[in-house]
Amino acid sequence: MTDSWLTVRGDGVVLAVKALPGSRRNEVRGVDGGVLKVAVTAAPERGKANQALLTVLAEFLGICESSLVLLRGRGSRLKQVLALKVDAETVKEKVARLKA
Repeated sequence: MTDSWLTVRGDGVVLAVKALPGSRRNEVRGVDGGVLKVAVTAAPERGKANQALLTVLAEFLGICESSLVLLRGRGSRLKQVLALKVDAETVKEKVARLKA
């Protein structure tokens, strides 16, 4: 698995995320095509899907939602999310468990 979807920064890690709004379930689906795919049931209107995405990611990573910052992609399916208070190895381990 290539780690092009994850970049280490001094204050945390930046995740390249592809949002899948309007999905049947809220879930992190894994890495595909260099992005972490996150499905949310919320529709992509008035920031609802972005908020749901941050909620799903926070739960998946085991951190507070306030430790996530949407850096880019508010109006796009492709996003960059800064995750504070978590290290790259922890994120990689959690994603690797999705495939097991």
